[in-house]
Amino acid sequence: MHLDSTFHALADPTRRAVIARLIQGPASVSELAAPFDMALPSLMQHLKVLERGGLIRSQKEGRVRTCRVEPARLTEAQDWLAEQRALWERRLDRLDDYLKEMAAKENSDDPTA
Repeated sequence: MHLDSTFHALADPTRRAVIARLIQGPASVSELAAPFDMALPSLMQHLKVLERGGLIRSQKEGRVRTCRVEPARLTEAQDWLAEQRALWERRLDRLDDYLKEMAAKENSDDPTA
């Protein structure tokens, strides 16, 4: 798994916005840059991070570079998050059971109850 590079790439709101746009379909770099108030070289740096993280790939055709999302890495991250959620839900369920057990024991030990 490539979770470190995936989560590093997703840590930035600009990169998350680029991914959200690319989920709708491929786009040129100029299309991706349009909604952002930044110089093109700055956006290119973001795209490089996303490519290194395996979240997008780009292809140059003539003078136009087109980017596409790579869903496999997003799926890996989603699967990991689902595993973590399930783990924590089980832990919280056990804690809840323990607290209920302790409360019941406390009530049974209380002579005024």
